[in-house]
Amino acid sequence: MSEPRRYTGAKPPLTLDTEATFLKGAGPAVALRLRALGIERVRDLIFHLPLRYEDRRSHQAIARLKPGDEVLVRGQVVTCEQRYAPKRTLRVVLDDGTGSLLLRFFHFNEAQKSNLQNGRWLQAFGEVRGNAAGLEMVHPQYRLAEQAEELQPEQGLTPIYPATTGLTQQRLRQLIALSLQVAAQDAALGTKLPGLEAPDTLAALQALHHPHSERDAAQVLAGEHPAQRRLKREELLAHQLTLRLLRQRQKSRPARALSDPVAATRELRAALPFALTAAQQRVLDELCHDLQQAHPMLRLVQGDVGSGKTVIAAAALLAAARAGFQAALLAPTELLAEQHQRTLARWFAPLGFAPALLSNRLKKAQRNQLQAALADGSQAIVVGTHAVFQDSVQFAALALVAVDEQHRFGVQQRLALREKGGAHVPHQLILSATPIPRTLAQTLYADLDISIIDQLPPGRTPIQTVVLSNEKRDEVLRRIAEACAQGRQVYWVCTLIEESEELDAQAAEATAARLRAELPQLRVGLVHGRMKSELKDEQMRAFQDGATQLLVATTVIEVGVDVPNASIMVIENAERLGLSQLHQLRGRVGRGAQASQCVLLYQPPLGETARARLETMRATTDGFAIAQRDLELRGPGELLGRRQTGEIGMKLADPMRDAALIPPLQRLATRYLEQEPALAKLLIARWVGDPERYARV
Repeated sequence: MSEPRRYTGAKPPLTLDTEATFLKGAGPAVALRLRALGIERVRDLIFHLPLRYEDRRSHQAIARLKPGDEVLVRGQVVTCEQRYAPKRTLRVVLDDGTGSLLLRFFHFNEAQKSNLQNGRWLQAFGEVRGNAAGLEMVHPQYRLAEQAEELQPEQGLTPIYPATTGLTQQRLRQLIALSLQVAAQDAALGTKLPGLEAPDTLAALQALHHPHSERDAAQVLAGEHPAQRRLKREELLAHQLTLRLLRQRQKSRPARALSDPVAATRELRAALPFALTAAQQRVLDELCHDLQQAHPMLRLVQGDVGSGKTVIAAAALLAAARAGFQAALLAPTELLAEQHQRTLARWFAPLGFAPALLSNRLKKAQRNQLQAALADGSQAIVVGTHAVFQDSVQFAALALVAVDEQHRFGVQQRLALREKGGAHVPHQLILSATPIPRTLAQTLYADLDISIIDQLPPGRTPIQTVVLSNEKRDEVLRRIAEACAQGRQVYWVCTLIEESEELDAQAAEATAARLRAELPQLRVGLVHGRMKSELKDEQMRAFQDGATQLLVATTVIEVGVDVPNASIMVIENAERLGLSQLHQLRGRVGRGAQASQCVLLYQPPLGETARARLETMRATTDGFAIAQRDLELRGPGELLGRRQTGEIGMKLADPMRDAALIPPLQRLATRYLEQEPALAKLLIARWVGDPERYARV
């Protein structure tokens, strides 16, 4: 973290956009600590809301105190002494005329000790504890004065804020109070926003920082205060507006209109060895409409594991190539990129196209040759990983980019591809096998049109999921031996609590060795993230070809190869994984005509959340139902594989919890952009800041 800038000239006038370091009581050292809380400007302080509240509105009589009370007391210091047994302690006895209370301090200096003189008045707030001699407070917050009248209770409830080392609650409260004074001078915070109920923004923020009553505070802590509802709706509206604005900017740029994508999709269908589902055809129709436009397609295709999203991508790639342009398919791993390239090569061979693979494993001469072919336009279709983002990779006429497993790339990388098309923005097709409930998708991907493949191809047999304790491991081994004797293949997935490729590799190697000893008749393969790519590929190909019967792997196979003969998936310590990851892993089996099983082994005892996850997996194979449940159990950030809401800066709103608020706000966002563009700009600036910076998260 960089040091805040030091200014030697006159301080700038205080506004909401002024750096927090210019507030009285801040300075560079405090500003550095504020940054650890995500606070850089005065505006950030007014949105730094309390975690809870303390009641310091009246002094409580010491004689009426009981253990467990959190109270404010005032009295005179009658004794102050330092003791050393059993440890160095400062003991202060306070008397208010009704009784006495012991204050104990373990961390103190000589200045504190000398200030706590007999006869001085002291006001303390803390939790009352009982001890053998009576009642005490340990390390209370306190103030000293010469006269009792100088120590008055607070006028309202005292807010307690999220803090960090070296930044006290008192300093935070002072800075936030100053920020609210600056906010009170900002007319924009009082601007009436059509469609959003009272109170206005400033009044709502003031109500949350300083609730008027215990009832107000209780409502705030329960998330039911009118001020919270107003600010949540305002924030959700701002994010809708931002994504719509980004979408407008994208759509306003020129793209290459593809001639007759419908003919290209017909051509692909005729070349495929299988028929498409009605859901796939519906999505293809939506795609073809988009690709004929002279502005960029921005479409997210959601489909469960095995629903046939690759065919959709293939049709788009072929449409671009048939129109005389170039297209790229991005995959999150080299293994998956290679599988895609092989699949597309097989499908496209009768059509006269050979997709190339852009991999970091290419020899320099091969890489240079491929980059030259992309630069001069002679290579129409390329499949790759992050390598495609590199500056050295240039295209002659990139018309379309398909991104597989969107949540593994992130918005910044996806948007970076805009520049690869030169004067024309490439059409973008985003594929996701992590189903996201529609309401959340509409919030997080409001810049995208959404298509859903809600039908599995015929011939996919249902996967039976069983949940077993590790104590039943021998039974599982017997079942594996029987299945392999019948010519079937098995995945065995290892997981560890710590996310470490090195530790995962050790666990996988140990498991593989143990299984080879327990099942000596089987050929056991091994794949983990620490392997060299060549060895990893060799092991995966051996499994694909049937040379290996049992493949021990880490979660690197979550997004991986297609092995129709693999019909059993064993996941060790399944309680350590989230629902979406478990569902992705389970999707590696059930790809052939044979009945398939997923065995979830767990280490008892199970916690409540882990039990709920495993029960959900046992009860359903519907990816969207699983995503909904995962969202409820883990929150939107973990479902997406990253802290999505944190990254896009949500302060109060939660897309899942506040889902019911979203549909009317989508309509309101349209109204603002059409009729109230100045207010739309104001809201975006208030809650999001720079839309382009937002896009780069």
